[in-house]
Amino acid sequence: MKLLKFAYEKVTGKEAPYYYNYSPLTIVAKPLRKFVAQVIAPNCVFNNVRILLYRLCGFKIGKHVFIGMKCYLDDVCYDLLTIGNNVIISYGVYFACHGRNQGHYPIKIEDGVYIGMRASIINKNGSSTEGITIGENAIIGSCTLVNKDIPKGATAVGIPCRILEKERQHE
Repeated sequence: MKLLKFAYEKVTGKEAPYYYNYSPLTIVAKPLRKFVAQVIAPNCVFNNVRILLYRLCGFKIGKHVFIGMKCYLDDVCYDLLTIGNNVIISYGVYFACHGRNQGHYPIKIEDGVYIGMRASIINKNGSSTEGITIGENAIIGSCTLVNKDIPKGATAVGIPCRILEKERQHE
C-alpha cells in the first residue's frame, strides 16, 4: 500500500486519501464486515444467529437481547454502539452514529429498554461529544426519531421525540 500511496501522490500531486493507509487485511475485512452486518444479519430469521453475526462484526451487545429483522446498525461506527442486557429492539430500527458533516458519537442503549418498530436513533448534530443515551427501562414508541437523551424509565414518542412520562411507579 505504501507503494500505491507514493505513486498516487506523485501522479496527482495531492495527498493520498486515508484509505491508502489501510493494511491488506483491513481492505478485505471492511467490506466483508459490512456485507455481514448489512445483508446477512438483518435478513437472518433466527434471532440467536442474528445476534451472533452482529457480535462477530464487533458490535457490543448484552445478554438476552432481541434485535428484529431489517434493522440497520451503523457498521462504520460498530465500536460506538452499545446495547445493554434484556433489550428488545423491534423490526426495522435504524441506528446512526454519524452523518454528513457530523462527528462520530456513541449511542448507548441501557438495560431493559424497548424500542418500537421503525424507530430511528441518530446522533446529535455536533452540539455535544456525549452522544445519545437511552436510559434503563425506557420505552421508545414506533416510528420515533430519537435525537436526544432519553431518561431512565421514560416513554418517548414522535418526530422528534417527546417525553410522555418518566419513571413509572411500581404498585
